[in-house]
Amino acid sequence: MILHTNICGDGDPLILIHSGGMTGLTEFQEQNEYFSTRNFKVIRPDLRGHGKSVGKIDNYFTNCVTDLNDTLEFLKVEKCHIAGVSLGGITALLFAKSFPNKVKSLSFSGVFPVEPNNWAELLREEAEHYEHLFNNKEAVSFLNEIHGKNDWKTLLQSFNDDDFYPFDKTGDVSSLNIPTLCIVGEKQKLEVSAAITYKRLNSNINISVVPFAGHLVHRDQPDLYSQILGTFLSNNTMAKAVHTAK
Repeated sequence: MILHTNICGDGDPLILIHSGGMTGLTEFQEQNEYFSTRNFKVIRPDLRGHGKSVGKIDNYFTNCVTDLNDTLEFLKVEKCHIAGVSLGGITALLFAKSFPNKVKSLSFSGVFPVEPNNWAELLREEAEHYEHLFNNKEAVSFLNEIHGKNDWKTLLQSFNDDDFYPFDKTGDVSSLNIPTLCIVGEKQKLEVSAAITYKRLNSNINISVVPFAGHLVHRDQPDLYSQILGTFLSNNTMAKAVHTAK
């Protein structure tokens, strides 16, 4: 399935993948402005079930990876940088593992390599959050508007299914040799621990802990997130140029 995308700028393709419940247009607005003016073609897709990308939500991440590949082929993007947060972070990681030859660099936030001990409690809290959200008329009106024909309530509830989170895949990173950066907010202790675990599982994975930020680092500290991601991309571009020159 070809995903609806928002494209801005011209240059090296950079895919930015939104979090659950958001869209390519409503997320990464600051980063879109930052990178599209710095020689990047910023591509922000709507994942299936979000925004204007209508699709079934079964086998979610498997289909998301296929969708993203179909979309990049349609856009004639042979190789790209890819960054995602939360739901988008999982998709970015799984895409990079499935199509490493198409990824120049990978960045992700808010992803767990192993199931936290209090996972059941976290899911209960998330379910309660959704119930409050569904009773918020202003929020419901906004989500109805941005998601159009998609059943966003069913989508959000599916995130709490027992078998939804693909820990077996997000934790299998030992063979990942693409330049990789895991960015987390210091307020999320479990995610800081997850970043350290990723570093232990694969020493080539870079980690960055951002102060005064929570789960959605790019929203809490948009300038810092952009600068860190920009430095990561710049360093890997320079390293590749040096390697090529040799």
